[in-house]
Amino acid sequence: MRNLKPDEIEVRVGTVGQKGVTMLLYKNARVDRAMLDEEYGAMNWSCRYEEHKGNLFCSIGVYDADKKEWVWKEDCGTESQTEKQKGEASDAFKRAGFRWGIGIELYTAPFVFLSVATEPDPYNKGKYKMVNKYELNGIYVSEIKTVKGKIKDLSLAMNGTVVWSTDRRKVGLKHE
Repeated sequence: MRNLKPDEIEVRVGTVGQKGVTMLLYKNARVDRAMLDEEYGAMNWSCRYEEHKGNLFCSIGVYDADKKEWVWKEDCGTESQTEKQKGEASDAFKRAGFRWGIGIELYTAPFVFLSVATEPDPYNKGKYKMVNKYELNGIYVSEIKTVKGKIKDLSLAMNGTVVWSTDRRKVGLKHE
C-alpha cells in the first residue's frame, strides 16, 4: 500500500497544556475507501460489521485472485464524542484499514507541539483550554516524506505559511 499524500492527512489538536498544544495526524474513512479502490479495484474488496461482546468490529476483505478466496483483516472501533454509532463504525473501518497498511506511517509521526495561548479550563479542574479555540482551524500537512514506511520529514502550514516542521529552517517560510 502506498503512503498517504499530504492532502489525505488531517491535523487536529491532541492535548492542551499550560504552554501550548500537541497536534495529531489522522486519516478519515473516505481516504481508506479511495485507497482500497485504487489498490484493489472497487469490485475486489468489501467490508462487513459485526458486534462481539458489545464491541463493533469491521472486517475488510480483499479478493485474492491467485488463491481464489477472500482474505479478511479486522479491528474494533470506539464511539466518537459527536455521533456515537457512526463514529464507532468509521473508527472500526479506519482501524481495519490500518491492518491493510493504509496510513500505517502515521504511527511514526513526530511529536508536534505548537506554542499557543492557553488558560485554565474552569469546567475541567487541572486542565487547560486554548484561549482562541479556532486559532488552529485550517492547519494542514504541507509536506511529508516517508522512508521505509517511517515519517522522516513533516511540515504543517496555515494560510500558506509553514508553522511547524521537522526541518526548523522551514518554519515561517511560504509554502508553494
